[in-house]
Amino acid sequence: MNILVFGGTRFFGIHLVRELLAMGHKVTIATRGKARDEFGDRVKRLTIEKTDPQSLKETFAEKEYDLVYDNLAYASNDVKHTLDNVTCQRYILMSSTAVYQKHMDTREEDFDPASYELTWCSRPDFSYEEVKRQAECALTQKYASQDSVAARYPFVLGDDDYTKRLEFYVEHILKGIPMHVDNVENQMGFIRSDEAGRFLAFLADKDYRGPINGCSHGTKSIREIADYIEKKTGRKPVYSEQGDPAPYNGEPAYSINIDRAEGLGFQFLRLDEWIYPLLDRLIEKTI
Repeated sequence: MNILVFGGTRFFGIHLVRELLAMGHKVTIATRGKARDEFGDRVKRLTIEKTDPQSLKETFAEKEYDLVYDNLAYASNDVKHTLDNVTCQRYILMSSTAVYQKHMDTREEDFDPASYELTWCSRPDFSYEEVKRQAECALTQKYASQDSVAARYPFVLGDDDYTKRLEFYVEHILKGIPMHVDNVENQMGFIRSDEAGRFLAFLADKDYRGPINGCSHGTKSIREIADYIEKKTGRKPVYSEQGDPAPYNGEPAYSINIDRAEGLGFQFLRLDEWIYPLLDRLIEKTI
């Protein structure tokens, strides 16, 4: 297939492009052109300003793609700018489980973008959760004829995680820095960055439309993560309401149901298989 990837130069976008190339697809990466990538002459590159409709119109005039992955669309205007100016047979939106009011066994039907009020907006207009909902609303309500998927992920982790959210806990515990954690016992879902890329690539030719969850099997609480770090290093976490606010504060106790995805044939990893080895590497890096 002839595939366009918006954002393929960092984190799970890199893993997505790697998988697509390994599958034999022809890949074009569209970015601002500020980040280097590892793909050499195996991909084509286009420099665009994603939030500028004129930039998209000029860049993609007379181009057509079998599939577009949009890892850069945050809000409804982003989806509109893309689909008004890029011709494609299939469109996969990188969404988020932030669209939900999350709970244990959160399922795709817990947020229905077809029945949610659409507001045309840009990233600064609302919270992350709300702009992601609006992106899905635009896709579902205004581009209903477009063959499309909205892939919903929880927090993505990995050695290449530029947000360094998991590193926050490792560093604070090892250095004895007080941290404010308001949900230390709450179970949460995660997915590894390479797994996130593999699942997106897996969806390329699947006969599926609509929202779909992706997540590793199992959940973990900050308490369990902190206990593991303490067991490995002998350093106790310092919890304090006056401490540095922790990255996952405000998250409820939840798990993500992945029956739809696994029903298509994708097998997700077990969280226990990879989160502890990842913590080991982060501990070694921090010591």
